[in-house]
Amino acid sequence: MLCVGRLGGLGARAAALPPRRAGRGSLEAGIRARRGLFGVPELSAPEGFHIAQEKALRKTELLVDRACSTPPGPQTVLIFDELSDSLCRVADLADFVKIAHPEPAFREAAEEACRSIGTMVEKLNTNVDLYQSLQKLLADKKLVDSLDPETRRVAELFMFDFEISGIHLDKEKRKRAVDLNVKILDLSSTFLMGTNFPNKIEKHLLPEHIRRNFTSAGDHIIIDGLHAESPDDLVREAAYKIFLYPNAGQLKCLEELLSSRDLLAKLVGYSTFSHRALQGTIAKNPETVMQFLEKLSDKLSERTLKDFEMIRGMKMKLNPQNSEVMPWDPPYYSGVIRAERYNIEPSLYCPFFSLGACMEGLNILLNRLLGISLYAEQPAKGEVWSEDVRKLAVVHESEGLLGYIYCDFFQRADKPHQDCHFTIRGGRLKEDGDYQLPVVVLMLNLPRSSRSSPTLLTPSMMENLFHEMGHAMHSMLGRTRYQHVTGTRCPTDFAEVPSILMEYFANDYRVVNQFARHYQTGQPLPKNMVSRLCESKKVCAAADMQLQVFYATLDQIYHGKHPLRNSTTDILKETQEKFYGLPYVPNTAWQLRFSHLVGYGARYYSYLMSRAVASMVWKECFLQDPFNRAAGERYRREMLAHGGGREPMLMVEGMLQKCPSVDDFVSALVSDLDLDFETFLMDSE
Repeated sequence: MLCVGRLGGLGARAAALPPRRAGRGSLEAGIRARRGLFGVPELSAPEGFHIAQEKALRKTELLVDRACSTPPGPQTVLIFDELSDSLCRVADLADFVKIAHPEPAFREAAEEACRSIGTMVEKLNTNVDLYQSLQKLLADKKLVDSLDPETRRVAELFMFDFEISGIHLDKEKRKRAVDLNVKILDLSSTFLMGTNFPNKIEKHLLPEHIRRNFTSAGDHIIIDGLHAESPDDLVREAAYKIFLYPNAGQLKCLEELLSSRDLLAKLVGYSTFSHRALQGTIAKNPETVMQFLEKLSDKLSERTLKDFEMIRGMKMKLNPQNSEVMPWDPPYYSGVIRAERYNIEPSLYCPFFSLGACMEGLNILLNRLLGISLYAEQPAKGEVWSEDVRKLAVVHESEGLLGYIYCDFFQRADKPHQDCHFTIRGGRLKEDGDYQLPVVVLMLNLPRSSRSSPTLLTPSMMENLFHEMGHAMHSMLGRTRYQHVTGTRCPTDFAEVPSILMEYFANDYRVVNQFARHYQTGQPLPKNMVSRLCESKKVCAAADMQLQVFYATLDQIYHGKHPLRNSTTDILKETQEKFYGLPYVPNTAWQLRFSHLVGYGARYYSYLMSRAVASMVWKECFLQDPFNRAAGERYRREMLAHGGGREPMLMVEGMLQKCPSVDDFVSALVSDLDLDFETFLMDSE
């Protein structure tokens, strides 16, 4: 029997995943016979990336010729999507390999492939003949009206990508747009590197008793982070003031990045970068985002003040000499309050959350909600990049194989310390009528098993596992005709809905009770421990959410009307005082560490909006019964199935059976902060 435990470490001695169903022998044998990463024959060695990229580039040239010579119609969109697919199949895979493969030669080859494909994409985005082949289709009203909604949306999305590059402009402006795009890429890369760059200070400037908390380098102390969890107030204060001390080069880089984004947005016809970035999202425009953030801030203000009072009380108790709450205090003191009030020491919970048990819990939930099972498969030699990567087949009870998930779950040297989901290959309907199965990677950083115990997860690790599996299910079930909009390829403020919704399941006792068993005794996790854990998460949650509102507002202002009315630091100071409430610390520039400004520029609000939607879906559809199959099928039909092929608000309306307002989103977030939200389910015993 192929199972999780037997395959070596998704959690030995815990409930295992079922074996693969019979009847797939030939398919399995065919896949196993291949050699190379993800079953791609060329990728058995780093040099294979060059072969794969050359193959993709040759195919691209043929498809460009086809697109330009085909009369406008639905076929035009299919060719564009195949073009996108041939490039994405190399670029997406290379994007993952360049950061996750343990061998430098593979990482470097993948990096080179990314550059090569990126150059081709820039070339295509400025190919006037290719643009005109799509324009002819969209300019013909009769043809557009004959397209089904998904095909029309995909055509419009391709056109949007073209116009972002300024292809519709005259030759001189088009060159400016291309130059700005290149400049923005370079500035983004430079800024991102600078967000993690450590600061140093001469040793003698720090009190001797706190120096040992930091790294020494000759006569200097290196500060490489905020040390937010340190119990010593002075350590946190020093780290905050030194790590956030402004760097002139980084400041100039940010100003140029924001200014270049604004120039590009104006050049291609938008009043601000934010207006451009929010096209096609749930929010639709920056005015709605600001309304959402301001209303949420108003509703949170009293609760946030109470949280700060509670933190002040704890600080006074532990440090009577200085009880003023400063920006470096909330993470530490809220943790102290949680621990004191609820006794949620992770080591008490870990024995109940072996990885095998958690995977079995996911299997039970997905099977009961969606008719899906996860089956462990033995990868072929060379198919995975590390021997502890596990391969899961995702199988539907009546539809059969839906796709594959590669689980890269364990810590290793040089592996990025982040939990994330990568699309390796998007799903799409091929010309021969077969469906191209999606392939994804889930990357976590879990501890390995030991001789005495399997891999044990803390509650937050378990929640992260459920969160990332939410993304994977979106990829598996977003079975769109076009890979350009498959799975998680959807607007940012909708993309996190499926993953955050899974967190609600992970925190519901009825779900947890299905799988949380002590790995030695088999005893179930007591109900009151789940209740304590859920209640503890609401400690200082208003202040945490207020902080997110501050960050999201700052992001909107930076990407709003230019020239900015003040320096980025002055705007930070004003926004922090208005939308957070704790004082700005002179000679700090937190915005220079705000790495999300690169990937989430003008869209940082998305996490809050996705959480609001997920909260509404949970309460309306799953709170009464988290295993409700009819609600699960509706969730698949209305939300997951469309990927990004449908307007996000239409998907939300279909699921909730109503069109939610900004006030509804705000109310959903605020009601989650109430301590009594789940008491009838999780009353302490």
